Amino acid sequence: MDMPINTFKQRLRSGQAQIGLWLGLADPYCAELAANAGFDWLLLDGEHAPNDLRSLLAQLQAVAPYPAQPIVRPVIGDTALIKQLLDIGAQTLLVPMVESAEQARQLVRAMRYPPHGVRGVGSALARASRWNSIPDYLDQADDQMCLLVQVENCEGLANLDAICAVEGVDGVFIGPADLSAAMGQRGNPGHPEVQAAIEEAIVRITRAGKAAGILSADETLARRYIELGAAFVAVGVDTTVLMRGLQVLAGTFKERIAAIAQGGVY
Repeated sequence: MDMPINTFKQRLRSGQAQIGLWLGLADPYCAELAANAGFDWLLLDGEHAPNDLRSLLAQLQAVAPYPAQPIVRPVIGDTALIKQLLDIGAQTLLVPMVESAEQARQLVRAMRYPPHGVRGVGSALARASRWNSIPDYLDQADDQMCLLVQVENCEGLANLDAICAVEGVDGVFIGPADLSAAMGQRGNPGHPEVQAAIEEAIVRITRAGKAAGILSADETLARRYIELGAAFVAVGVDTTVLMRGLQVLAGTFKERIAAIAQGGVY
């Protein structure tokens, strides 16, 4: 059996924007449905959605036959948790709340086998190696791992250049919801000051030779970020897409259907 190739990581280097969708429904059937829709990548959210290791495993299995590449967001950048996520087959992680270069370096080490890192060697038990059915998995695995870090508060923004300089960080994702809250504009990522900070950050990330990423369900903003050079852009969230569709359908036949709350990112 051949080593699964991380095509998301390969395409990051091309400079062409990859369009993604955030998945929060925490269900493999819904994940497969999204994988069939034509997105380049899908974010399996373990931070805010009701996911655990087994539900993430089921979603990885569900999307595996499709071209859409899965990205897993852990609840925290914990070395032990990262080990488990990589062993169940995740190759790309998006780690929230990264605030310093030292934190980024620790995450790089967590995703690599010794001697270049601290990832535990348990490939005989791991789906990632197809239970040791992939020849030389231990020698090939590090090259297919992709680390994306989230910068989403003022401290992280202040240390952005240092974070971008860390070897092994493949991309930096700007979290507009938390960043706007940190800047005193909670729930209003469209505020001019927040947008100025986001745009400047995207430019700095790309100039540093890293891939910049962001989430925005606002089409105008999403296209603006792509114009600035963002390489991976999520353009919606499955829970919001479903809720809005359901409310439109109900509102077609019933009066006084409350509109979904506007504003925010999603």
